[in-house]
Amino acid sequence: MKRIVHIVGSMNRAGAETMIMNLYRNIDSNNYQFDFVYFTSNICDFDEEILKRGGIIYRVTSGKSSSFKTILRYYKYFLLLRSLKSDHSVHSHMNINNSVYLFIAYLAGVKNRISHSHGSEGKYHQGFIRKLYKSFSFTFIKIFATNYLACGELAGNYLYPKVDKSKVVLLPNAIDIEGFAKHRLINRNYIRNFLDINENVIIITQIGRLSKVKNHTFSLDVLKWLKNSEVKFHFAIIGGGELKEELEKLVLAKGLEKEVSFLGVRSDVPELLSGSDCLLMPSLHEGFPVVLVESQAIGLPSLISSSISNEVDLELGLVEFASLNDPLSIWEEKLKTLIKMGEVDQNLRLKILTEKGFNILESVKKLEQVYG
Repeated sequence: MKRIVHIVGSMNRAGAETMIMNLYRNIDSNNYQFDFVYFTSNICDFDEEILKRGGIIYRVTSGKSSSFKTILRYYKYFLLLRSLKSDHSVHSHMNINNSVYLFIAYLAGVKNRISHSHGSEGKYHQGFIRKLYKSFSFTFIKIFATNYLACGELAGNYLYPKVDKSKVVLLPNAIDIEGFAKHRLINRNYIRNFLDINENVIIITQIGRLSKVKNHTFSLDVLKWLKNSEVKFHFAIIGGGELKEELEKLVLAKGLEKEVSFLGVRSDVPELLSGSDCLLMPSLHEGFPVVLVESQAIGLPSLISSSISNEVDLELGLVEFASLNDPLSIWEEKLKTLIKMGEVDQNLRLKILTEKGFNILESVKKLEQVYG
Protein backbone atom coordinates (compact mmCIF):
# COMPACT_ATOMS: atom_id res chain seq x y z
CA MET A 1 0.00 0.00 0.00
CA LYS A 2 1.24 3.48 -0.89
CA ARG A 3 0.96 6.11 1.84
CA ILE A 4 0.46 9.74 0.83
CA VAL A 5 1.45 12.39 3.37
CA HIS A 6 -0.74 15.47 2.90
CA ILE A 7 0.74 18.76 4.16
CA VAL A 8 -2.34 20.71 5.22
CA GLY A 9 -1.73 22.61 8.45
CA SER A 10 -5.12 21.45 9.77
CA MET A 11 -8.25 19.70 8.54
CA ASN A 12 -11.27 21.80 9.35
CA ARG A 13 -14.29 22.17 7.09
CA ALA A 14 -13.18 24.45 4.25
CA GLY A 15 -12.85 24.26 0.49
CA ALA A 16 -9.48 22.56 0.00
CA GLU A 17 -9.96 20.31 3.03
CA THR A 18 -13.38 19.19 1.80
CA MET A 19 -11.89 18.39 -1.60
CA ILE A 20 -9.14 16.28 0.00
CA MET A 21 -11.72 14.34 2.00
CA ASN A 22 -13.82 13.75 -1.15
CA LEU A 23 -10.75 12.20 -2.76
CA TYR A 24 -9.93 10.22 0.39
CA ARG A 25 -13.42 8.71 0.53
CA ASN A 26 -13.31 7.57 -3.09
CA ILE A 27 -9.71 6.50 -3.73
CA ASP A 28 -8.87 2.77 -3.77
CA SER A 29 -8.29 2.09 -0.07
CA ASN A 30 -6.57 -1.20 -0.84
CA ASN A 31 -3.75 0.58 -2.66
CA TYR A 32 -3.60 4.09 -1.17
CA GLN A 33 -3.72 5.51 2.36
CA PHE A 34 -3.78 9.21 3.23
CA ASP A 35 -1.85 10.57 6.23
CA PHE A 36 -1.79 14.21 7.33
CA VAL A 37 0.70 16.71 8.72
CA TYR A 38 -0.86 19.32 11.02
CA PHE A 39 0.83 22.42 12.41
CA THR A 40 -1.64 22.70 15.25
CA SER A 41 -2.41 20.72 18.40
CA ASN A 42 -6.11 21.63 18.13
CA ILE A 43 -8.73 19.00 17.35
CA CYS A 44 -9.98 19.47 13.78
CA ASP A 45 -13.33 18.73 12.14
CA PHE A 46 -12.18 15.78 10.03
CA ASP A 47 -9.92 14.11 12.64
CA GLU A 48 -12.37 11.40 13.60
CA GLU A 49 -13.09 10.35 10.03
CA ILE A 50 -9.39 10.37 9.10
CA LEU A 51 -8.54 8.05 11.99
CA LYS A 52 -11.46 5.73 11.23
CA ARG A 53 -10.20 5.39 7.67
CA GLY A 54 -6.78 4.32 8.92
CA GLY A 55 -5.01 7.62 8.37
CA ILE A 56 -2.27 8.90 10.67
CA ILE A 57 -2.24 12.52 11.87
CA TYR A 58 1.25 13.87 12.53
CA ARG A 59 1.18 17.03 14.65
CA VAL A 60 4.25 19.18 14.05
CA THR A 61 4.10 21.92 16.67
CA SER A 62 6.78 24.25 18.00
CA GLY A 63 7.67 27.00 20.47
CA LYS A 64 6.31 30.45 21.24
CA SER A 65 8.81 32.75 19.57
CA SER A 66 7.71 33.34 15.95
CA SER A 67 11.15 33.06 14.31
CA PHE A 68 12.22 30.13 16.49
CA LYS A 69 8.81 28.54 15.99
CA THR A 70 9.17 28.51 12.22
CA ILE A 71 12.68 27.05 12.23
CA LEU A 72 11.75 24.41 14.78
CA ARG A 73 8.66 23.43 12.81
CA TYR A 74 10.69 22.97 9.64
CA TYR A 75 13.25 20.87 11.51
CA LYS A 76 10.58 18.64 13.10
CA TYR A 77 8.92 18.25 9.73
CA PHE A 78 12.28 17.20 8.23
CA LEU A 79 12.84 14.64 11.01
CA LEU A 80 9.32 13.28 10.49
CA LEU A 81 9.86 12.71 6.78
CA ARG A 82 13.25 11.10 7.44
CA SER A 83 11.60 8.66 9.85
CA LEU A 84 9.03 7.49 7.29
CA LYS A 85 9.57 4.80 4.70
CA SER A 86 11.11 6.02 1.46
CA ASP A 87 8.06 5.00 -0.60
CA HIS A 88 5.88 7.68 1.04
CA SER A 89 4.77 10.52 -1.24
CA VAL A 90 4.36 14.11 -0.05
CA HIS A 91 1.35 16.06 -1.33
CA SER A 92 1.55 19.71 -0.27
CA HIS A 93 -1.54 21.94 -0.13
CA MET A 94 0.14 25.07 1.29
CA ASN A 95 0.00 27.05 -1.98
CA ILE A 96 2.98 29.44 -2.20
CA ASN A 97 4.61 27.78 0.83
CA ASN A 98 4.69 24.49 -1.07
CA SER A 99 8.18 25.65 -2.04
CA VAL A 100 9.55 25.20 1.49
CA TYR A 101 7.75 21.97 2.31
CA LEU A 102 8.72 20.29 -0.95
CA PHE A 103 12.33 21.46 -0.66
CA ILE A 104 12.54 19.91 2.82
CA ALA A 105 10.90 16.75 1.45
CA TYR A 106 13.65 16.63 -1.20
CA LEU A 107 16.33 16.98 1.51
CA ALA A 108 14.63 14.18 3.46
CA GLY A 109 14.85 11.85 0.47
CA VAL A 110 11.18 11.80 -0.56
CA LYS A 111 11.05 10.84 -4.23
CA ASN A 112 7.46 11.77 -5.11
CA ARG A 113 6.78 15.43 -4.21
CA ILE A 114 3.45 16.89 -5.32
CA SER A 115 2.54 20.57 -5.35
CA HIS A 116 -1.17 21.42 -5.32
CA SER A 117 -2.50 24.92 -6.09
CA HIS A 118 -5.88 25.65 -4.53
CA GLY A 119 -6.23 29.34 -5.31
CA SER A 120 -4.86 32.60 -6.54
CA GLU A 121 -3.96 35.85 -4.85
CA GLY A 122 -5.82 39.12 -4.65
CA LYS A 123 -4.81 42.19 -6.62
CA TYR A 124 -3.44 44.31 -3.84
CA HIS A 125 -0.21 46.20 -3.30
CA GLN A 126 2.70 43.95 -2.39
CA GLY A 127 5.99 45.07 -0.93
CA PHE A 128 9.45 44.17 -2.17
CA ILE A 129 9.91 41.34 0.36
CA ARG A 130 6.61 39.70 -0.62
CA LYS A 131 7.44 39.89 -4.32
CA LEU A 132 10.91 38.47 -3.69
CA TYR A 133 9.48 35.58 -1.66
CA LYS A 134 6.97 34.80 -4.41
CA SER A 135 9.69 34.71 -7.04
CA PHE A 136 11.81 32.46 -4.83
CA SER A 137 8.83 30.18 -4.16
CA PHE A 138 7.83 29.84 -7.80
CA THR A 139 11.40 28.83 -8.69
CA PHE A 140 11.67 26.31 -5.83
CA ILE A 141 8.32 24.77 -6.70
CA LYS A 142 9.44 24.30 -10.30
CA ILE A 143 12.71 22.66 -9.18
CA PHE A 144 11.64 20.52 -6.24
CA ALA A 145 8.11 19.41 -7.14
CA THR A 146 7.89 16.25 -9.22
CA ASN A 147 4.21 16.82 -10.03
CA TYR A 148 2.09 19.96 -10.38
CA LEU A 149 -1.65 19.95 -9.62
CA ALA A 150 -4.15 22.83 -9.75
CA CYS A 151 -7.88 23.10 -9.08
CA GLY A 152 -8.31 25.28 -12.17
CA GLU A 153 -6.47 27.29 -14.82
CA LEU A 154 -6.34 30.47 -12.74
CA ALA A 155 -4.85 28.61 -9.77
CA GLY A 156 -2.35 26.90 -12.04
CA ASN A 157 -1.26 30.13 -13.72
CA TYR A 158 -0.77 31.72 -10.32
CA LEU A 159 1.44 29.12 -8.65
CA TYR A 160 3.27 27.78 -11.70
CA PRO A 161 4.31 30.78 -13.84
CA LYS A 162 7.72 29.17 -14.46
CA VAL A 163 6.41 25.68 -15.23
CA ASP A 164 5.53 24.34 -18.67
CA LYS A 165 1.72 24.32 -18.57
CA SER A 166 1.60 20.95 -20.32
CA LYS A 167 3.05 19.51 -17.10
CA VAL A 168 0.30 20.95 -14.89
CA VAL A 169 -2.53 18.50 -14.18
CA LEU A 170 -5.89 20.18 -13.66
CA LEU A 171 -7.73 18.40 -10.87
CA PRO A 172 -11.13 20.12 -10.54
CA ASN A 173 -12.70 20.32 -7.09
CA ALA A 174 -14.81 17.28 -7.86
CA ILE A 175 -17.65 15.94 -5.74
CA ASP A 176 -20.12 13.07 -5.64
CA ILE A 177 -22.32 14.80 -8.20
CA GLU A 178 -25.07 12.17 -8.17
CA GLY A 179 -25.39 12.45 -4.40
CA PHE A 180 -25.57 16.25 -4.50
CA ALA A 181 -27.97 16.32 -7.46
CA LYS A 182 -30.60 14.39 -5.48
CA HIS A 183 -30.56 16.76 -2.50
CA ARG A 184 -32.69 19.50 -4.09
CA LEU A 185 -35.75 17.27 -4.25
CA ILE A 186 -35.25 15.55 -0.91
CA ASN A 187 -34.27 18.55 1.27
CA ARG A 188 -36.05 21.51 -0.34
CA ASN A 189 -37.61 22.59 2.97
CA TYR A 190 -34.70 21.59 5.22
CA ILE A 191 -33.43 25.06 6.14
CA ARG A 192 -36.93 26.56 6.32
CA ASN A 193 -37.97 23.98 8.87
CA PHE A 194 -34.66 24.31 10.72
CA LEU A 195 -34.91 28.10 11.05
CA ASP A 196 -38.75 28.21 11.07
CA ILE A 197 -38.97 30.53 8.06
CA ASN A 198 -42.17 31.24 6.10
CA GLU A 199 -42.53 30.32 2.42
CA ASN A 200 -42.73 33.97 1.32
CA VAL A 201 -39.26 34.75 2.76
CA ILE A 202 -36.22 34.44 0.47
CA ILE A 203 -33.38 32.38 1.96
CA ILE A 204 -29.91 33.60 1.01
CA THR A 205 -26.85 31.63 2.10
CA GLN A 206 -23.16 32.42 2.31
CA ILE A 207 -20.66 29.64 3.03
CA GLY A 208 -17.03 30.16 3.91
CA ARG A 209 -14.59 31.10 6.60
CA LEU A 210 -15.43 34.32 8.43
CA SER A 211 -12.37 36.13 7.12
CA LYS A 212 -11.65 39.29 5.16
CA VAL A 213 -11.28 37.60 1.79
CA LYS A 214 -14.86 36.24 1.93
CA ASN A 215 -16.12 39.83 2.18
CA HIS A 216 -19.07 39.30 4.53
CA THR A 217 -19.19 43.03 5.21
CA PHE A 218 -20.18 43.60 1.58
CA SER A 219 -22.87 40.94 1.94
CA LEU A 220 -24.31 42.83 4.90
CA ASP A 221 -24.34 46.02 2.81
CA VAL A 222 -26.37 44.18 0.15
CA LEU A 223 -28.74 42.85 2.82
CA LYS A 224 -29.26 46.31 4.31
CA TRP A 225 -30.16 47.54 0.84
CA LEU A 226 -32.62 44.66 0.43
CA LYS A 227 -34.25 45.48 3.76
CA ASN A 228 -34.60 49.13 2.82
CA SER A 229 -36.21 47.95 -0.42
CA GLU A 230 -38.69 45.95 1.68
CA VAL A 231 -37.53 42.59 0.34
CA LYS A 232 -38.39 39.78 2.74
CA PHE A 233 -35.31 37.60 3.23
CA HIS A 234 -33.30 35.60 5.72
CA PHE A 235 -29.52 35.34 5.48
CA ALA A 236 -27.76 32.21 6.75
CA ILE A 237 -24.02 32.56 7.37
CA ILE A 238 -22.34 29.15 7.44
CA GLY A 239 -18.76 28.89 8.69
CA GLY A 240 -16.52 30.01 11.53
CA GLY A 241 -13.53 32.29 11.80
CA GLU A 242 -11.76 35.19 13.37
CA LEU A 243 -14.27 37.85 12.26
CA LYS A 244 -17.36 36.34 13.89
CA GLU A 245 -17.57 38.82 16.78
CA GLU A 246 -16.94 41.77 14.47
CA LEU A 247 -19.64 40.61 12.05
CA GLU A 248 -22.13 40.02 14.85
CA LYS A 249 -21.63 43.63 15.95
CA LEU A 250 -22.04 44.84 12.38
CA VAL A 251 -25.31 42.92 12.05
CA LEU A 252 -26.61 44.73 15.13
CA ALA A 253 -25.36 48.10 13.90
CA LYS A 254 -27.22 47.64 10.60
CA GLY A 255 -30.40 46.48 12.33
CA LEU A 256 -30.31 43.05 10.66
CA GLU A 257 -30.42 40.84 13.76
CA LYS A 258 -33.87 39.45 12.81
CA GLU A 259 -32.76 38.67 9.25
CA VAL A 260 -29.36 37.07 9.89
CA SER A 261 -28.43 33.74 11.46
CA PHE A 262 -24.88 32.58 12.23
CA LEU A 263 -24.98 28.80 11.84
CA GLY A 264 -21.29 28.11 12.44
CA VAL A 265 -19.34 25.21 10.97
CA ARG A 266 -21.77 22.58 9.70
CA SER A 267 -21.68 19.00 8.49
CA ASP A 268 -25.10 19.31 6.76
CA VAL A 269 -24.06 21.79 4.05
CA PRO A 270 -25.75 19.87 1.17
CA GLU A 271 -29.06 19.93 3.03
CA LEU A 272 -28.72 23.64 3.85
CA LEU A 273 -27.88 24.50 0.24
CA SER A 274 -30.79 22.44 -1.05
CA GLY A 275 -33.24 24.53 0.92
CA SER A 276 -31.75 27.90 0.01
CA ASP A 277 -32.96 30.19 -2.77
CA CYS A 278 -29.61 31.74 -3.63
CA LEU A 279 -25.94 31.48 -2.71
CA LEU A 280 -24.08 34.77 -2.20
CA MET A 281 -20.29 34.96 -2.67
CA PRO A 282 -18.81 38.47 -2.94
CA SER A 283 -15.24 37.26 -2.29
CA LEU A 284 -12.26 39.52 -2.95
CA HIS A 285 -10.58 36.58 -4.70
CA GLU A 286 -10.93 32.79 -4.89
CA GLY A 287 -9.39 29.80 -6.60
CA PHE A 288 -12.13 27.39 -7.63
CA PRO A 289 -14.47 27.13 -4.62
CA VAL A 290 -15.82 23.64 -3.98
CA VAL A 291 -19.08 25.15 -2.77
CA LEU A 292 -19.78 26.53 -6.26
CA VAL A 293 -19.46 23.03 -7.70
CA GLU A 294 -21.76 21.73 -4.95
CA SER A 295 -24.33 24.48 -5.46
CA GLN A 296 -24.51 23.91 -9.24
CA ALA A 297 -24.79 20.14 -8.76
CA ILE A 298 -27.69 20.76 -6.39
CA GLY A 299 -29.28 23.29 -8.76
CA LEU A 300 -28.92 26.32 -6.50
CA PRO A 301 -28.33 29.67 -8.29
CA SER A 302 -25.39 31.79 -7.12
CA LEU A 303 -24.59 35.50 -7.25
CA ILE A 304 -20.83 35.98 -7.03
CA SER A 305 -18.27 38.74 -7.43
CA SER A 306 -16.54 39.26 -10.77
CA SER A 307 -13.27 38.97 -8.82
CA ILE A 308 -13.80 35.20 -9.02
CA SER A 309 -12.63 33.46 -12.19
CA ASN A 310 -15.40 32.93 -14.75
CA GLU A 311 -14.27 29.29 -15.05
CA VAL A 312 -16.47 28.58 -12.01
CA ASP A 313 -19.54 29.07 -14.23
CA LEU A 314 -20.26 25.54 -15.45
CA GLU A 315 -22.73 26.81 -18.08
CA LEU A 316 -25.89 25.66 -16.37
CA GLY A 317 -27.28 29.17 -16.12
CA LEU A 318 -26.92 29.05 -12.36
CA VAL A 319 -24.13 31.58 -11.83
CA GLU A 320 -24.40 35.35 -12.18
CA PHE A 321 -21.46 37.74 -11.74
CA ALA A 322 -21.53 41.27 -10.34
CA SER A 323 -18.70 43.71 -9.75
CA LEU A 324 -17.92 44.81 -6.22
CA ASN A 325 -17.92 48.33 -7.69
CA ASP A 326 -21.49 47.98 -8.99
CA PRO A 327 -24.27 49.85 -7.18
CA LEU A 328 -26.08 47.71 -4.62
CA SER A 329 -29.22 48.07 -6.73
CA ILE A 330 -27.52 45.94 -9.40
CA TRP A 331 -26.84 43.20 -6.85
CA GLU A 332 -30.50 43.35 -5.78
CA GLU A 333 -31.73 43.15 -9.38
CA LYS A 334 -29.51 40.18 -10.23
CA LEU A 335 -30.44 38.43 -6.99
CA LYS A 336 -34.15 38.73 -7.73
CA THR A 337 -33.63 37.45 -11.29
CA LEU A 338 -31.75 34.38 -10.06
CA ILE A 339 -34.36 33.53 -7.46
CA LYS A 340 -37.17 33.67 -10.05
CA MET A 341 -35.45 31.28 -12.46
CA GLY A 342 -36.84 27.78 -12.85
CA GLU A 343 -35.18 24.55 -11.77
CA VAL A 344 -32.41 23.13 -13.96
CA ASP A 345 -33.09 19.49 -14.91
CA GLN A 346 -31.21 17.04 -12.68
CA ASN A 347 -30.04 14.86 -15.59
CA LEU A 348 -28.69 17.91 -17.41
CA ARG A 349 -26.74 18.93 -14.29
CA LEU A 350 -25.23 15.46 -14.03
CA LYS A 351 -24.34 15.35 -17.72
CA ILE A 352 -22.60 18.73 -17.84
CA LEU A 353 -20.71 18.36 -14.57
CA THR A 354 -19.44 14.96 -15.64
CA GLU A 355 -18.33 16.28 -19.03
CA LYS A 356 -16.46 19.12 -17.32
CA GLY A 357 -14.54 16.74 -15.05
CA PHE A 358 -16.32 17.32 -11.73
CA ASN A 359 -17.23 13.70 -11.12
CA ILE A 360 -15.13 12.60 -8.15
CA LEU A 361 -14.53 9.17 -9.67
CA GLU A 362 -12.78 10.76 -12.67
CA SER A 363 -10.62 12.94 -10.39
CA VAL A 364 -9.59 9.89 -8.37
CA LYS A 365 -8.39 8.17 -11.55
CA LYS A 366 -6.22 11.20 -12.38
CA LEU A 367 -4.82 11.31 -8.87
CA GLU A 368 -3.96 7.62 -8.82
CA GLN A 369 -1.92 8.16 -11.98
CA VAL A 370 0.00 10.94 -10.22
CA TYR A 371 0.63 8.78 -7.15
CA GLY A 372 1.74 5.89 -9.38
